[in-house]
Amino acid sequence: MSYIYRDRNDAGRQLATLLTAYANQPQTLVLALPRGGVPVAFEIAHQLQLPLDVFLVRKLGVPGQEELAMGAIASGGIRVLNEDVVEHLRIPGPVIEEATRREQRELERRERLYRANAPPPIFADRTILLVDDGLATGASMRAAIQAIKHQHAAHLAVAVPVAAMPTCFLLQSEVDRLICAQTPEPFYGVGYWYQDFAQTSDEQVRELLALNRQELREHAT
Repeated sequence: MSYIYRDRNDAGRQLATLLTAYANQPQTLVLALPRGGVPVAFEIAHQLQLPLDVFLVRKLGVPGQEELAMGAIASGGIRVLNEDVVEHLRIPGPVIEEATRREQRELERRERLYRANAPPPIFADRTILLVDDGLATGASMRAAIQAIKHQHAAHLAVAVPVAAMPTCFLLQSEVDRLICAQTPEPFYGVGYWYQDFAQTSDEQVRELLALNRQELREHAT
């Protein structure tokens, strides 16, 4: 019987119970895909006493069917295309390039908003727990995985509360560890498995990042 989460915070608390091996490890970083992944990742970071940061990824939605991903871009100039979707819908190159430019502008805006003047975290030789609120096609997560691999993390784990089973199979070989708490069949979509799937705001993202920093300072004293 599959479980329907109350909200993203509930999902994060549930997921944290599967990640206790990473607790209190000084070289481990919880990295969230904004915006929906941030409340999930915050609860994991809270439970495991780990630092939290964000990794910017933007889905490239099919024109007129924006929820359907034809690909994704990530920080560091990474772009991943869902070739099956592109070929099936015969999406022309100029349409993909225009979507890429548009989403790149939004990615850069969010980088400035979330980080202010702070530099991005260093991933080299660290353990990265990469978190989102769920996986459907996995395009955004694949883009994030590729970008983080370029930065030579020592160990890369992906953790999500719910995912489509075929996507979990596809990603398994791309990371050191994959934790999909639930892979229900039929899948229906990520939002189906949440009672409250309201959009996470930019302000919530900033508040949760600040709260994590405050908790870690208090824990250290």
